[in-house]
Amino acid sequence: MTWHDWYDALAKPPWTPAPATISFIWSLLYPGILLSFGFVFLQGTRGRLPKPVWLSFALNLLANLAFMPLFAGLRNVHWATADILVVWATLIWCAVAVWPYYRWVALVQLPYFVWVSIAGVLQLSIAWMNW
Repeated sequence: MTWHDWYDALAKPPWTPAPATISFIWSLLYPGILLSFGFVFLQGTRGRLPKPVWLSFALNLLANLAFMPLFAGLRNVHWATADILVVWATLIWCAVAVWPYYRWVALVQLPYFVWVSIAGVLQLSIAWMNW
């Protein structure tokens, strides 16, 4: 069974966006994510940000990158659900940690936060429906 066959067979809420829509939204978000994350890592390596600030961004990036291997690779909706909760929590940590230093970075992350919140509810719904 291909990944697409597996995904199509999952029970999903009726408001689930089409895969093309999900891809499109991520393509809109990635420039802001890249800009803010790149800036934080650059400032961190130059000693202009405390380690906990850029650590929050590093953990968020790792959790974000882990989602597709967990969901599509392992086809494990429950591990992917746990992961997206980590993405969401570390994103809050990122905003709180960077706010005193570079508020614009936290503000650039707002669309990412909104999308992860929506995607998190979707993922929780899929996990529940496929228990």
